[in-house]
Amino acid sequence: MKKLLVITVLVQMLSIISAVAQDKFVGKWTADDGKEIGFIEFQEEGYAALGIGNKVMGGKEFTLRGKKGSMTYVVSDEVLPIKIDLVVTKLESGEQKKLLCIARFINDNEMLFAMNFNNQRPIDFTENNAIILKRE
Repeated sequence: MKKLLVITVLVQMLSIISAVAQDKFVGKWTADDGKEIGFIEFQEEGYAALGIGNKVMGGKEFTLRGKKGSMTYVVSDEVLPIKIDLVVTKLESGEQKKLLCIARFINDNEMLFAMNFNNQRPIDFTENNAIILKRE
């Protein structure tokens, strides 16, 4: 009985820690790479959206190439840099693809953010994969 109680308490604590980590990201973050201004929006409900110019992909429901999907995010801050998974789900089939990212907060309103598109999580921030995001 004691083991069950300990496990229950641990699971609840981990979910609270995860929610606190995710809360730090909530909001719209913009970046300017010198060519275009883009953004990532992390929503309280766990949805995420990416945008460049007037093109937006993500959120609770969006359409891409005639297929409906959603984009969510998962934050894991047990290690540094912080791991972020952007998860795109096809609503019709449930098929998922992940964009594996990392982040490091510079301060409460700026973060270094890196991603790549070859299905591998970046291990460090480089000139080729990272950008500074600023909270709006």
